[in-house]
Amino acid sequence: MDTITGHIERITFQNAENGYTVARLQEGGKQELTTIVGTMTSVQVGESLRCHGHWKNDPKFGFQFLVQDYEVTQPATIRGIKKYLASGMIKGVGKHFAEQIVNKYGEKTLDIIDQEPDMLREDIDGIGPKRLAKIKEGWAEQKSIREVMTFLMGYGISPTYAQKIFKTYGDDSIKVINDNPYQLARDIWGIGFKTADQTARKMGISKESDIRIDAGVEYALHQISDDGHTCFPVDRFLEKAQELLEVDANLIAARLAHIEQEGRILTAPLLVENEMTACVWLQLFHVCEQGIGKEMKRLMRGASNLRSVKINAAVKWAEQKLGIQLAEKQRLAVGSSLREKVHIITGGPGTGKSTITKVILLVTHQLTQKIMLAAPTGRAAKRMAEITGMKASTIHSLLEFDFSINGFKRNRDNPLDCDLLIVDEASMIDTVLMYNLLKAVPTTARLILVGDVDQLPSVGAGSVLQDLMASGKIPITKLTEIFRQAAHSKIITNAHRVNAGEFPDISNAKDGDFFFMEEDDSEKIPGIITQLVQTRLPKAYKFDPFLDIQVLSPMNRGIIGNRNLNEVLQKKLNPSYEPLTKLGRTFHTNDKVMQLRNNYDLNVYNGDVGYIRHIDRSEHEMIVEIDGRDIVYDFADLDQLRLAYSVSIHKYQGSECPCIIIPIHTSHYMMLYRNLIYTGITRGKKLVILVGSKKALYMSVRNDRAVKRITGLREVMEK
Repeated sequence: MDTITGHIERITFQNAENGYTVARLQEGGKQELTTIVGTMTSVQVGESLRCHGHWKNDPKFGFQFLVQDYEVTQPATIRGIKKYLASGMIKGVGKHFAEQIVNKYGEKTLDIIDQEPDMLREDIDGIGPKRLAKIKEGWAEQKSIREVMTFLMGYGISPTYAQKIFKTYGDDSIKVINDNPYQLARDIWGIGFKTADQTARKMGISKESDIRIDAGVEYALHQISDDGHTCFPVDRFLEKAQELLEVDANLIAARLAHIEQEGRILTAPLLVENEMTACVWLQLFHVCEQGIGKEMKRLMRGASNLRSVKINAAVKWAEQKLGIQLAEKQRLAVGSSLREKVHIITGGPGTGKSTITKVILLVTHQLTQKIMLAAPTGRAAKRMAEITGMKASTIHSLLEFDFSINGFKRNRDNPLDCDLLIVDEASMIDTVLMYNLLKAVPTTARLILVGDVDQLPSVGAGSVLQDLMASGKIPITKLTEIFRQAAHSKIITNAHRVNAGEFPDISNAKDGDFFFMEEDDSEKIPGIITQLVQTRLPKAYKFDPFLDIQVLSPMNRGIIGNRNLNEVLQKKLNPSYEPLTKLGRTFHTNDKVMQLRNNYDLNVYNGDVGYIRHIDRSEHEMIVEIDGRDIVYDFADLDQLRLAYSVSIHKYQGSECPCIIIPIHTSHYMMLYRNLIYTGITRGKKLVILVGSKKALYMSVRNDRAVKRITGLREVMEK
């Protein structure tokens, strides 16, 4: 086995999933850079490596060093030290100060920073007490992270997670992992049970130990909730847990009883597919489902603060004020909303949900000024505000998250100050959020939920709107008529055709708003999409490629999956000579990105889309503009972001864009469901383009067998 040493000049490729990396190494005494390839998840530009492996002459890429093992070392050359500090590895030191410091101290630079850092303030212009404190803190943190990194590598955990682990546990990092490695799966986003289990096994924890089985049970239930279920039949759950844990099912069943005694899970009978079945819940989801039922009954039984009105007269007055004439179903929707304590309005695009909302608001404004509007996402709230001319908030901001209690300020004891609350895009609200919302609605208020029940269910667990409607306990108005103005849009008429199981009209009228571009070869589809986004649509429609066009792919993997499309579009739309590669992801200034999880610290949420405005390597920070706010991300949290030139249809729920492009191909057959394509089409405001095969589109329209979520809410409501 050969050994080479040097510092990394640049990283040309890094796979976020498996850590496979292609980098250029500057070896001491060599002018040309050496290409190194292998699994090196943690490496950063500027770091010095000692690599063990062997040479290979690749017919396409030439000589490469295949890395089988490596250690990160302190850079020894002046060029290496300068590169290391300039890369932003140490907070407070960027390119400018790296140059000055290394020019002053040369090869002694790292020793000075480590042992006599106060000299920096005396010798280097611009380094005052604040920056010096930051440099000291950054250097100490890097040393601690290196210790954690070395420890992790000994147990097979990717060193990429060292910074996140240190940020969570601080100086106790190694102790926490030694005490219970499964704690990592609970506390560190991105580390799953399998990674923690690999560590535990290397630490000598038995395959059949209670601590392992308990962690596996909770992990399996969280996986099930990621698929949308709030509960699961015990017998099917035991099969999944046994497959994960590879131990006797009786051992798992015995631990279920113990975990239930500890209050972490709950088992109870539930009607599943017309048969009473023992099911298991994570305690959180059981509490929330029971709570939704209780809060709904409280609201429906309570007296309203609003006086009753003569509905027919009120509707006629509102029609005259707005210069409109409502259809019969719309009048019924308004009437129920002015009469009932809780009311659900559901319908597809073009059926008049927005018009009904305006009428309800106009009438209710004569009775009270205490009206609140909310939606699950920032974009949906913004659209609601534009339509109504009133302030609309996200549900999260309406409920006011409080870090000191790790929960919402608004609750049963501190309710919202409103007489009417209207919530749009209600199909997106998951079980946990709905419970928190209902707790905060005062008993005297009216609640109106507006949404399209035929769209995809929430990203989080549950099918709340469907379950509430199916229970038969809440008044509902279903809107089905497409109104004259909307009927001229093929986006709307085709969405309704798809929803009804009919093949859409794909005749491409020159001045139309819906186009189908046929291409059976999936290899050619990325090129067609790139051409559309980069040149054809901006030229024909004056669309901004970043702001006005959104690609929505049914899947993440494959040549027309989101990952590949993002790489292709990033290279074409926003190339960069100085990309930031962190945690297996590569970011450029001005990139379009999406938040992947709720982050209450930053007040950003799963599905939020933004744009990278600044990358500060010296401060280890990236500024992302989301809904007009500058959000500061620490480099350790960048795995919460993903490129968003192309995103999943599910993640884009609740958002709209002037132009939507959807690749549709039989290679995505696993995800070709009617409600998926219906939801994707309804995201387009001015133009929708489907690129792919007619066969795949036909499969989507015919397939209404989307996986049914198993939940307990309907039964709770029916009691």
